[in-house]
Amino acid sequence: MGFWRNYGRPFLFVFIVFTAFRSSVADWNDVPTGSMKPSILEGDRIFVNKLAYDLKVPYTTWHMAHWSDPSRGDVVVFYSPKDGTRLVKRVVGVPGDVIEMRDERLVVNGVAAEYGPLDRWIVDQIPAGQQPNLVFASEKAAGPAHPVMIEPNLPAKRWFGPVKLVEGRYFMMGDNRDNSFDSRYFGAVERSSIVGRASTVIASVDLNDHFWPRWGRFFKALP
Repeated sequence: MGFWRNYGRPFLFVFIVFTAFRSSVADWNDVPTGSMKPSILEGDRIFVNKLAYDLKVPYTTWHMAHWSDPSRGDVVVFYSPKDGTRLVKRVVGVPGDVIEMRDERLVVNGVAAEYGPLDRWIVDQIPAGQQPNLVFASEKAAGPAHPVMIEPNLPAKRWFGPVKLVEGRYFMMGDNRDNSFDSRYFGAVERSSIVGRASTVIASVDLNDHFWPRWGRFFKALP
């Protein structure tokens, strides 16, 4: 009994406080896939602000308070409507929008996205040997500009829609357009399934180089 009183209860209290904080205030998310390249790379650990839009009851998706909603261009963490897997994608459509794709070009509410050159620093995060097989661009479609990447040699869903988003539904896409399992395949995401907004790469390791730290990506804001 003395051991429990002196060590067990304090440890349990700290554990509950820590996990409750991660559940409802802030968390991190390790990224194992390249669906958000070139913005987020495999091996990145990203900061997730769970208070960006609302306050949830710890360990649940029940909302205690609500003060904002995701905007086009936000990078968010959410639970997939397909199988409940926690995913990281970018919001490209909000309730009321009509979303479609025409041969890789995103169209929002009948207006085609504008594409321009992408900052060289972002491109060079991808290994030089892979770059010749990829196409990079800055995309602007009814929201802030952000990076996108396509892989012309891969089979992909380059035509989609049009689909109108009903109330409480958001359309998510990966920045790596030809290698992302997103709303084109599993449909729009319910507002209640959105965990929070991803804003920063906290740390990063190169999975193909013995987990060597990529120091230049530490504490980098997501584009």
